[in-house]
Amino acid sequence: MAKRRPRRPFNRRREVRPHRINREIRAPEVRLVGLEDGQDGIYKTADAIRMAEERELDLVQVAPKANPPVCRIIEYSKFRYEQKKREKANKAKQHTVVMKEIRFGPNTDDHDFNFKLKHAQKFLSEGNKLKAYVQFRGRNIIYKDRGRDMLSRFANELDDIAKIEMPPKMEGRRMIMIMAPKKASGKS
Repeated sequence: MAKRRPRRPFNRRREVRPHRINREIRAPEVRLVGLEDGQDGIYKTADAIRMAEERELDLVQVAPKANPPVCRIIEYSKFRYEQKKREKANKAKQHTVVMKEIRFGPNTDDHDFNFKLKHAQKFLSEGNKLKAYVQFRGRNIIYKDRGRDMLSRFANELDDIAKIEMPPKMEGRRMIMIMAPKKASGKS
């Protein structure tokens, strides 16, 4: 009969808290803030924990780098919930900049140019950045001047709503130009 290996204990990862609470606070003294009865001040840690237990709340260290560390007597689970809610609201308010692309060929016709121009105006009005490029294929690489003229004409058409962040520049077989929307003035 084969010998069995001893079983390893199941290691469950403990949740790492961003704040120290109650008995985890190691400082001998703490500064209590946010008390309803206006008794803010410096207390011994044991006294602060006792005050929190009397109110059936937690002593939470909110600023560990301060001297002495700053603590509040609050309900920790409610504090974390409100903190996560605030972070989520801030994340929702953030606007991520999206880069939209518009591709031309060196021989793009006026109708196609105008069609792509309308798309570019829509992208810029939505607040997105725009990367316009002319793709050269095969022997079309000899028409670099046409590509540069097309991108400068494109920039002139969008001059009132966009500014050029990167002027036309060759990268491999592409001539690239990047534009960003102009900020609207605060005047009404």
